[in-house]
Amino acid sequence: MTKPTYRDIALSAGVGTATVERVLNGRGGVRADLAAKVIAAARALNYPRTLPDAHRGLLRVEVLMVRPETTFYRRLSKAFERIAATLDPLVVVHRSFTEEMNPEEIARRIRSTEKPRAGLILAVPNSPLIRAAVEEVTARGVPVVHVVTRAAGNRGEFVGIDNHAAGRTAAYFIARMARAEGPVVALCHPIYQVHRDRIAGFSDYFSKHPGPIAFEWLGFSRDEEHFSAETLAMALEKYPDLVGLYNAGGANAALISVLRRHPRGRDILFVGHELTDYTRAALGEGIMDVVLDQAPEAQAQRALDLMLRRVGLTEIEPDQTPIRFITITAEGL
Repeated sequence: MTKPTYRDIALSAGVGTATVERVLNGRGGVRADLAAKVIAAARALNYPRTLPDAHRGLLRVEVLMVRPETTFYRRLSKAFERIAATLDPLVVVHRSFTEEMNPEEIARRIRSTEKPRAGLILAVPNSPLIRAAVEEVTARGVPVVHVVTRAAGNRGEFVGIDNHAAGRTAAYFIARMARAEGPVVALCHPIYQVHRDRIAGFSDYFSKHPGPIAFEWLGFSRDEEHFSAETLAMALEKYPDLVGLYNAGGANAALISVLRRHPRGRDILFVGHELTDYTRAALGEGIMDVVLDQAPEAQAQRALDLMLRRVGLTEIEPDQTPIRFITITAEGL
């Protein structure tokens, strides 16, 4: 049988398709009796599969992210969308974005009680305001899962890669693969704890393996294209004999563009994060040497698995080990 449509559910429940859409997507504004009819019809029509025996009402899981213009967060959002489509229709996964550099707004969104929610998944930076908001909602009993980066100390569970290990891995490749001896620089966005963890791992490796290839300088890129390009140009001027570059954050496209134009661009061993169309092309051209991809699809799956366990919809305890990052070179494309 084909999956029932909103129209099928609407006809069965005696409501309009707009009402069905609002109920199944957790948009609110529907009377409780009508919502119950829609849910009952969805259960009767097996949409998208048999519903739980115990009716719990709609469970709304809110996913709050930043930077929708970036490939990584688009991948993460799309992964949540795909996984949500396979869940019981009583589980509503609502995705939204907020301004990365506005901790007041992020904190307000975290604290919001405008719509009831069973759980909160956060992919936002950390700050004192955000940490306080997370502490407030967890004190109310709302489960919180941090994905990609921790927004608040030890409140809530964390899903992500081992970022310290990622930084050490980047350093390992540069130390072993650099085409000459000389200085190495790194770039990061300091508002993210995970970026700081990567840089700590990167620095630790070079501290423990001193030699002619050495980590000399750290630049703060803000993960913005224009600023990242300027920061790399400054590093190239400061270190004309630069042999290695590690970008612990985003805005790889700007760095790739700078290296394409620079006479020594292909001589510098460049390691960065996330496989995208432009990092894939840069690997093929020899401008980029190693990409460490943190598998946002796996992170979204783990985050939702944890949330479903915390709200009591499954008895399976998800794996708690870090998500494995994927190492990609031109030979693996």
